[in-house]
Amino acid sequence: MDKKVFKVFVDFDGTITKKDVGEELFIEFGDREFSEKLIEDWNNDLVDPRTGWKVLCESVKHADEAKIKNFLNTIEIEKSFKRFVVYCKENNFELRIISDGFDYYIKTILDKEELAGIEFSSNVLLFNDNKMIPSFPNSADDCKCSANCKRNYVLKHSSDDDFTVYIGDGVSDRCPIQFCDFIFAKDSLLKFCEVNRITYFPYKDFDCVIKRLEEVKTKKRLKKRHQALLKRKEVYLQEA
Repeated sequence: MDKKVFKVFVDFDGTITKKDVGEELFIEFGDREFSEKLIEDWNNDLVDPRTGWKVLCESVKHADEAKIKNFLNTIEIEKSFKRFVVYCKENNFELRIISDGFDYYIKTILDKEELAGIEFSSNVLLFNDNKMIPSFPNSADDCKCSANCKRNYVLKHSSDDDFTVYIGDGVSDRCPIQFCDFIFAKDSLLKFCEVNRITYFPYKDFDCVIKRLEEVKTKKRLKKRHQALLKRKEVYLQEA
């Protein structure tokens, strides 16, 4: 292949944002003790993602949209992310956000940070009579780590000719990374990669990612990750 095409997929909560917005939102507006326990069980693979989100939404007895919007306006993103967005544009890397969170708060935060042009995939959240109504248009029955199937999104927006990059930190990122060539991991995702012997780059912020991608993109003979190709092939054969 003459030209290297990079497709970049980035998690939102705890990766682009400094804190996990979904967790903070329900701890703030729901039952704190209940939410913290459910989130702990979720992170230990004891809760189905769709069920978890539904229960958390139900735990908010009076969803005051104005107060929630004000809360979201206090959420900070990693400062280096804006530099990363510019870097991707300058290098013609296709950048997409992929989240197991909700469109409502992702859009609110991206708008606030003047980053509204970035394509993203997520679950959907509506407000009705002071209730939070979640829906999961991109779920998959065989996807156990995310209500918004990140694996399917990665496969839909990349091919075996592309070099895929994934940047994440948590439980919902465990599945999609297995289909990507270059993985940037921190926190629980880093531990998952180590335990499962998945090749990854540790990172602190997006400046670290930029530095490593600069090294990667200049290699004359850039190899795709063999295990990712095999995983992709498994899915293609199942769909055939």
